[in-house]
Amino acid sequence: MIEALGTIGFAHPWLLATLLLLPLLIWLLRVTPPAPKLLAFPAVRLLLDLQRREESSARTPWWLLALRILAAALVIVGLARPVLNAGQAPGGSGPLLLVVDDGWAAGPDWGARLAAAEAALAEAERAGRPVALLTTAPSARGEAPRLSPVMPAPEMRERVAALRPLPWPPDRAAATEALAPWSASGAAVLWLADGLTHGEADAAFAARLASLGPLTVAVPPAGAQHHVLLAPRSEPARIVARIAATPVPATTTIGVLARTADGRTLARAEATLPPGTTEAEAAIALPPELRNRLAALAIENATSAGAVALLDERWRRRPVGLIAGAAETADQPLLGALYYLDRALAPFTELRRGAVRDLLAREIAVIVLADVDTLTPVEIDALTRWVGEGGVLVRFAGPRLAARPDPLLPVRLRGGDRQLGGALSWQQPARLAPFPQDSPFAGLDVPNDVRVTRQVLAEPALDLVRRTWATLTDGTPLVTGETRGRGAIALFHVTANTEWSNLPLSGLFVAMLQRLVQLSAGVGAATGDAVLAPFETLDGFGRLGAPSAFTTGIAASAIERTVPSPRHPPGFYGPDAARRALNLGATIERLTPLALPEGAAVRPLGVEAAARDLRPWLLGAALALLTLDLLLALWLRGLVRPAPAARAAAVVVGLAFVPAAASAQLDPMQAALETRLAFVVTGIPQVDSVSRAGLVGLTDFVNRRTATNLAEPMGVRPGVDDLSFFPLLYWPVTPDQGALDERGVEALNAFMAEGGIVLFDTRDAGSGQGMAAGAEAALRRVTRGLSIPPLAPVPADHVLTRAFYLLTDFPGRWIGGQVWVQRDQDRANDSVSPVIIGGHDWAAAWAVDETGRNPYAAVPGGARQRLLAYRFGVNLVMYALTGNYKGDQVHVPIILERLGQ
Repeated sequence: MIEALGTIGFAHPWLLATLLLLPLLIWLLRVTPPAPKLLAFPAVRLLLDLQRREESSARTPWWLLALRILAAALVIVGLARPVLNAGQAPGGSGPLLLVVDDGWAAGPDWGARLAAAEAALAEAERAGRPVALLTTAPSARGEAPRLSPVMPAPEMRERVAALRPLPWPPDRAAATEALAPWSASGAAVLWLADGLTHGEADAAFAARLASLGPLTVAVPPAGAQHHVLLAPRSEPARIVARIAATPVPATTTIGVLARTADGRTLARAEATLPPGTTEAEAAIALPPELRNRLAALAIENATSAGAVALLDERWRRRPVGLIAGAAETADQPLLGALYYLDRALAPFTELRRGAVRDLLAREIAVIVLADVDTLTPVEIDALTRWVGEGGVLVRFAGPRLAARPDPLLPVRLRGGDRQLGGALSWQQPARLAPFPQDSPFAGLDVPNDVRVTRQVLAEPALDLVRRTWATLTDGTPLVTGETRGRGAIALFHVTANTEWSNLPLSGLFVAMLQRLVQLSAGVGAATGDAVLAPFETLDGFGRLGAPSAFTTGIAASAIERTVPSPRHPPGFYGPDAARRALNLGATIERLTPLALPEGAAVRPLGVEAAARDLRPWLLGAALALLTLDLLLALWLRGLVRPAPAARAAAVVVGLAFVPAAASAQLDPMQAALETRLAFVVTGIPQVDSVSRAGLVGLTDFVNRRTATNLAEPMGVRPGVDDLSFFPLLYWPVTPDQGALDERGVEALNAFMAEGGIVLFDTRDAGSGQGMAAGAEAALRRVTRGLSIPPLAPVPADHVLTRAFYLLTDFPGRWIGGQVWVQRDQDRANDSVSPVIIGGHDWAAAWAVDETGRNPYAAVPGGARQRLLAYRFGVNLVMYALTGNYKGDQVHVPIILERLGQ
C-alpha cells in the first residue's frame, strides 16, 4: 500500500527510517586518505638529517561530505519508491475490487475511465495487491455480470484494456448478486461509476459495495453533463430533437446534427438548457428532398449510444400531391374533397397542389386523386411511368369516377355506385371488417363507429381477393390495390369527404394514409408478427456497424416496446423495404444523478494528474552524484590530474549535446535529397518525442506496405526552417501553445498554397466531450492569420477514405472524434485539402520505441484500432504525395472517351 505525503506517496515508507542513520554515515565518511607527496629521489646522505614526526589523517572537505550524504539520501528515498501524484490510496491491506460501469452512459468519458483503472492497477502493482474486476452491464453474449477471479495486477491489466462501453444500461441488481460469493477480508473497493441512476437496485448495490471495505467512488467531474436523445417529434415543417440531460448550475448549449446514412451532416441545430433544467428541444428544418435522406440525429461531440436517434421511414417527410375533380369546391370546410386529406396528411408530409404535369416535374412520393375523371392520355402515361419507378397513386371514388373510370385503377369498376342505408334502401350502413394479414393496413385497430353509406363496386374477378386491402363486413371491397413495378396504386371505394362515409372523421383514416405513404419509392412498413432481422446496430460509442452473432430479430409489432439489451441492441432492424429503428432514448424518460452512499470517498474522473514513479530519477541522480564523488576523491588523492579530467568532461558534455544541437537545426541539403515527413516542434520534450516516434513508426509502416521510400522524419519550426521540402506537416496542438509570429504565418500560408498539407491534432478525442476548451482555444490561436478554407467533416466519398486502403473511420490512439477537411473543392490545388483537423492523437498510435514496440495503448480497439490508425496514416501520406489521383480514377471512362475523340 502506498502511504501518501501530499502529492507524493511511498510504496515502501519504512525504508525512510534509514535516514536516521545518516549521522553515523557522516562520521564514517569524515576520513579521507591524504594525497601522497611527489618528491625527486634525494641523495642518501640527505636522508640522515630527516627527523621523524607524528602524522595524522586529513579531514574530508565539508562540500564532499555533503555530496556523499545527499547521494545516500537519494538512494534511501529512491528505494522507498516515491510516486508523484499518487493520490489517495484505498484503505485496507487485502485485494482491490475494481467495479466498472460499462453501460451506455460510460461512453462519453471512457478514456478517463480507462486511465483511472490503469492508475488503480499500477498502484495495486506497486503495493503488491491482487485485483478482482466486476463490470455492471450484461455482456454482449447476454450473460449477467460476473465477478472475475482475484489475480495479480499485471494480468488484470489485459482484461481492463479489452473493456469497452456497451449500448445498453447496466444491470446493478445482477451485479449485486454477483458479489454474493465475495469474502476477502481487508479489501478496498474502487467504483468507476457513470454518475446515473438506472433503477431501484442502485441503492442496494452501493450499500453492498460499502459493506465490503473502504469504498472510493470515481464519478464524472462536477461540470460534466450526461445527454440522451429522446424520441424525436415530427412536425409539418421540421423535426424536433428532444434532449434529456442531467441538471448543471450553468447554462449549457448542445448542438444536434442531422446526418445521412453515409455520415454526412445536412444540418445543425442548437438547444439551450438553462441552469437546473433537464430537457430541451432543437428544431431542424430541411427541404423535403433533404429530409428524406436523413438517417440519424446525433448530439455533437458525444460518443454514446444514447446520443444517437436513428430515423426510419416513420420520420422521413414524403411530398404528397393533391388533385381534386371539383377544384372549385375542393377546400370547402367539412365538405370539400381535399379538406380532410389536407388535415390528415399535413402532420407527416409536405403537401403540394397543382396539375399532374406540375407535380411530376419535382420529386414526389405520393399523388392523391380525389374523384378525378379528367385524366388525359398523356397524363395517364406519365403517371404510369411514375408509378413504375416507385411512386404511390392513391385514388378516392365519387360520382365522377363511378361514371367514367380510367385505366389507372387496381380493379375494374361496375358502372354507378351502391347505396347502403337511406329511405329507399333495405340495407343498413356497413361497418369495416378486420384487415387481412397481407394488407398494408394489417395490425390497425378498426373502430366500431365507422360506417359506410355508399361505395363503388368492383367487377368480380379471380384475383379480386388478392387485390382487396380492406373490406366491409358484407365482404365488398373498401380499399383495393396492386403493385405496378416499384410502386403501387390504391383505390378507396368511397369519397375523401364525409359524403359516402364517416371514415375521414376517424383516426383510422390518418393511420391508413400514413401506411400508404410509407409504400412510396418501394419502401413499405413491416406490420404484424413479421420478425425484423438485425441490419446494423450501435456500439457503446454510438457508431453503426454490423450486428454481433448474438443479436436476434424483433417482431415488428413489438419493436416500439422493446428495451435495448444484448439480444436487441439499438440499431436498424428489417429489410430495405421495411426497416425500423430501435433507439435507446425512446426507453428513457429522464436522467437522474446517482445517489452516492454515505461514508464513501468521492473523487472526479479525469482531473487528477497521472502518477509518476520517481524511483528511476532519484536512483539515477544518486548514481551521477556517486560518480562525481569518485572523480573528486581521485582528484583529492592526486590520482587524477585536473586539466585532463576537465578536458575529458568537456568532451563528454559536448558529445551529449551534439544530437540535441543537430536536431535543433534543419539541414536543407539533407531535407532536399530525400522525401520525408515533418512535425512541428512545440518545445515540450514529451510531446516532441511522441511526434518523432509516431512519424518514425508511420514512415516504417509506409515503407513496408507501399512502394514509397520515406527517409527519417524531421522536426521543424514554422518561420525558422524551410517547409518547402516536406509534403506533410504533423502539428500536435497543446493547450498552452502560443500564437504564430508573422514569419510563421507567412511560411505556413506559403506551404499550404504550394500544395503542402498540415495535420492539426488536438489529441483530445479520448476525453469524450468533443474538443476540450484548452485545445480549442490553442487551435484558434495557432491558426489565427492562416488561410484556412471552410471546413466540413470528411465525406464518405472523400479521397482520404480510398487513397490506398478503403476506410470508413480514421482512428488514432483515440476513436470517435470528428475529422475535418476542406468543404469545397479547389481546382487550383487539385481539390486537395491543405488542412486536416482532428483529435485522435495519431502520433501516439503510430509511435514505436527503440525495441520496435508500441508504447501507447489504442483505446478502446487495441491492435485492430492501431492497424486502422496506420492505414489512415498510409492514406494520408498517399493523399499528400499524389493529391486527388484516386478521385480522378472515377472519370477514366470519360477521359478515355475524350481522348478517343
